[in-house]
Amino acid sequence: MSRKILKIQTTKKSQLLDITAQIQATLDFKEGALTVFCPHTTAGLMINEAADPTVAEDILMKLGKIVPEDADFRHLEGNSAAHIKASLIGSSVQVIVEDGRLQLGTWQGIFFAEFDGGRARQIWLMANTEQ
Repeated sequence: MSRKILKIQTTKKSQLLDITAQIQATLDFKEGALTVFCPHTTAGLMINEAADPTVAEDILMKLGKIVPEDADFRHLEGNSAAHIKASLIGSSVQVIVEDGRLQLGTWQGIFFAEFDGGRARQIWLMANTEQ
């Protein structure tokens, strides 16, 4: 698998999108690890519970309280809160792949974390496969 690009369209200022199925659909190798990377400074990636959507709502709510939009920021573009939230979440995750399937826990999913949307975004995928 060479590097692949997954295109994402967000619709809200802040949202968590479960992109697990989209990532799974791109896999064309059986064994190894997949690095999922977000090349944006106001968005990120995380693995968390995907079964109950209120978990994602709670995460966004708490991040909003930790890093409020109306804080006294110096960055003139007006999206400092998004930069800070993205830094807290992180820009990549790595997942083991066995028999062509992402190896995630029972309740886990891979989420794209948008903090400065809605926007057209990209996720880069790169496999590390066994030879």
